[in-house]
Amino acid sequence: MPDHKSCKKRLITSGKRRERNRTNKAMMRGTLKEFRTMAVSADVPTKTAELPGLYSLLDTQVRKGVMPRKRASRLKSRLAALAAK
Repeated sequence: MPDHKSCKKRLITSGKRRERNRTNKAMMRGTLKEFRTMAVSADVPTKTAELPGLYSLLDTQVRKGVMPRKRASRLKSRLAALAAK
């Protein structure tokens, strides 16, 4: 356990941030998994209608610092290719 007051606060705040990031990552992974399973079975208009929402989700994760910008870009590209297939 930390002795300094600032270290105690840092322990608390980093725990909160870690929990928030874990929640965001889990939600994002679940949404991407749903899209991928739907992309295999659904028709083209349904898949392309979902893409803007996924793009927005990925951009939000980048803005929050949950994932790097280039990873989000790579995921967007792969999702677009999957939807077009």
